[in-house]
Amino acid sequence: MRLTHYTDYALRVLIYLNLHRSRRCTAPEIAAHFRVSHHHLRKVIQDLHQRGYVTTIRGKGGGLHLLRSPEQIVIGTLVRELEPDMKLTDCFESRHHCVIAPACRGRQMFSLALKQFLAVLDQHTLADLMPARVRGQCIELLYQDAPPV
Repeated sequence: MRLTHYTDYALRVLIYLNLHRSRRCTAPEIAAHFRVSHHHLRKVIQDLHQRGYVTTIRGKGGGLHLLRSPEQIVIGTLVRELEPDMKLTDCFESRHHCVIAPACRGRQMFSLALKQFLAVLDQHTLADLMPARVRGQCIELLYQDAPPV
């Protein structure tokens, strides 16, 4: 299972905002620190705003802020909301016909694997991704050799 860049960027935005809860952050700032496309990040941020994960304020003094506490953001829920296609193989497609389907147990095996993958993610929140003991180290890494915003 590989998450899309879209979901990866969403997680990065949420992690960044969690690390900087005491202030508003900007999309260009986040893009610069993660060295990702500002254009793509803006789309992700808009989606996170519409889904109620972040608040956005336009204009001078504006920026982004987490709308929910990190403990309320369940990673499994976020992944389900953002991933467009959780089908691991063509076996999941109703219109797909495989000649060995009647004998093969691949569909059941991959279905179970996906359920277990999501079950693990359901046990973790944004707070778990960035526990207090590593927050300082993560901030140092973000600002190390960061391009100016």
